[in-house]
Amino acid sequence: MALTPRQIGDWLRAHPTEAVARTRQPYDNGRLGYPRTMTGIDLRSPAFADHGHLPRRHAGNGDNVSPPLSWSGIPREASELALLCESVDAPPGGRPLWLVTGIDPRRTGLEAGTGHPGSHVHRNGYGDNGWGGPIASPGEPHRYVFRLYALPAPVSIPHDVTADAAREVLDDQSVGHGTLVGRC
Repeated sequence: MALTPRQIGDWLRAHPTEAVARTRQPYDNGRLGYPRTMTGIDLRSPAFADHGHLPRRHAGNGDNVSPPLSWSGIPREASELALLCESVDAPPGGRPLWLVTGIDPRRTGLEAGTGHPGSHVHRNGYGDNGWGGPIASPGEPHRYVFRLYALPAPVSIPHDVTADAAREVLDDQSVGHGTLVGRC
């Protein structure tokens, strides 16, 4: 029986210090893999529940404001955090909606539409720096995965990188990871 993303997240929150084998569940076509070992980071948003609907304010065809995020459970060995948001329903190799590296591990979140002092904001799928919200369309909502990574050392990722390449680098180097899924 395949686990749902929510079941995986619940298990990770209940077992934050256990090593987790890299898991590729059938629901995500191998695109929501988890690092080989990690501690569970609790990633949340007051704007939407996990697997809930992203408000129009955060959509690219809405106000295009990045959603507020909060987190806890950052491992002590983290020297920086990285945030990646991507569509898991888009073709592989696409650009991220949001990629920020160099976030201070002492931070406990980001407010909606805020800048990222001291961090490096990468180019999104629309060719701009920073948040590039999803475009809401009629029909079945698409899934957008926010991943927060705890990294033991500064990471070097090119400014104009694909979501797949960024995720691969971050998965390989992370010591902790948290996931939040929104639909639009």
